[in-house]
Amino acid sequence: TLDLTCRKAPCFVKFSEMEKMANIQAEINEVQPLLLSVTTGSTLQFYFIGKKCEILQDMNRHLEAILKEKRALRKRLIKPRCQESLPIEATFHKYVVELLTEAVTFIEKLESHLQAIRSVPQIPNIMKNMNTALTKTEMLVMELEELAEQILKWREQQKVYSD
Repeated sequence: TLDLTCRKAPCFVKFSEMEKMANIQAEINEVQPLLLSVTTGSTLQFYFIGKKCEILQDMNRHLEAILKEKRALRKRLIKPRCQESLPIEATFHKYVVELLTEAVTFIEKLESHLQAIRSVPQIPNIMKNMNTALTKTEMLVMELEELAEQILKWREQQKVYSD
């Protein structure tokens, strides 16, 4: 009966309850960041795993399509591709035309460069021939000057005779 009649003081009861609540709050504060980081990490992990799974599924679909067309692909690979028209999307036609004009220009320039390279060993002979031609041209110029002087003298003589 004494134990029953003995009551704890109300201030100590509230104090022990407050202490228990503070301990529980401290435990929550310790566990909450861990729980948050685990939740965030697992969420990010699931996100990246989902992205990787999508990529793998796309690759799988692509490989399945290739396997379905295996025979057609083998035939295409065995068959030579030269002198066949390649399907080009309409959006790229403009670029193909530009590419072809550039290719033609490149081939023309390549041909002229190749001719220049082929003529390199012949340069000494060409230079000798040019020197000979220059000498002959100088001789012809001197002869032409002499003829011009003779023509002028002859004209003067013709004027004197005609007067």
